[in-house]
Parts: sequence; structure tokens; C-alpha cells
Amino acid sequence: MRFLHTMIRVTDLDKSIDFYTRILGMSLLRKHDYPDGKFTLAFVGYGKEEENAVIELTYNWGIDKYEMGSAFGHIAIAVDDAYKACADIKQNGGNVIREAGPMKHGTTVIAFVSDPDGYKIELIQENQAGSSGCETSLA
Repeated sequence: MRFLHTMIRVTDLDKSIDFYTRILGMSLLRKHDYPDGKFTLAFVGYGKEEENAVIELTYNWGIDKYEMGSAFGHIAIAVDDAYKACADIKQNGGNVIREAGPMKHGTTVIAFVSDPDGYKIELIQENQAGSSGCETSLA
């Protein structure tokens, strides 16, 4: 078994694809419309699907709002330098919601950004990505 993808529902597929590709540096791996089901799937990631876990962006035609719920936390991405990643994301129009710095009660350098639909993405500084514990709140 291997992890394949995480699916999130988005309200503006073009905006989401732009965020994940241009701002976070992923590639659009594939995109397909399903007219009979009235939805489009787009897969984005940092490498081939056959070798890496990816994100499935699901756009249900005509839906322009979702409730975020309280169970989902965030997607985590390893970065070489969380401070530089935040600066680059802001420069490209992305939304940094927690600046880079040590996590609460720890030393792992993290940051949080949000995508166009408000999904939270944690950036974990690469040399610490395997460190114990992730911060589960944005404090």
C-alpha cells in the first residue's frame, strides 16, 4: 500500500490551480471534466503520481461555498527555508497566516499559509520536517 492523494473541494478551480502551481511550485499533473457528474478533477503535486502523494482538487460545478468543518487540520509541506518561503509566497500574492518561526513549546520552524478556499498549509523547515510533533493550532 501507499498513500495516493488527499482530496479537497474548491470553489474556483483556476484560482486553486494557480495557487498550488505558481505560488507553491507544484505541477498540474492532470485535469479532467466529468460532464455527466458535473465536476472537474485536477491533480497537483511535486512529482509523478506514480512516485509521490498528490492533492486532488475537486470542483463541483455551480458550488461556490463549502463549510470547512472542525475535523480537518492542514496539509504539511517540507521547505528548505520557511522564512524565505513565506517571503516568496507573499511576494506572489499568497496569504501567510502565521509567519515563520519556532512552533509553540518547541524549536521546529514552521509557518502557515492558506489557499484561496481557506485550507491551511503548514510549511515545515526541511532540516526539521522529521522533528517530533507538529503544532496543531495556529497559535
